[in-house]
Amino acid sequence: MSTGVKIVGILTARPGKAAELQRLLCATRVSSRTEPGNMRWDVWRDRANPDRFILDELYSDDTALNAHRETPHFKNYANKIGDLAERTPIVLDPFDVT
Repeated sequence: MSTGVKIVGILTARPGKAAELQRLLCATRVSSRTEPGNMRWDVWRDRANPDRFILDELYSDDTALNAHRETPHFKNYANKIGDLAERTPIVLDPFDVT
């Protein structure tokens, strides 16, 4: 079984902040995808609510996730996200259903 760590983030833009949130997510995506141990860093937009974005992140292991959280681009994201969106992060471990 994989030892990957998946993060799903549900971000709902604060009133009038959707465009700024989108710019932050796009900038963070570019840098995050180049990190060692990053296997996925995608942003999705809710069709029913264009102010809601979903982050889909996958790291090879906890070491890669912890390294991500120490990068300048993550720290920039962390400093700004509270002003731009309500945030619900969900950190997931693989689960073998067989």
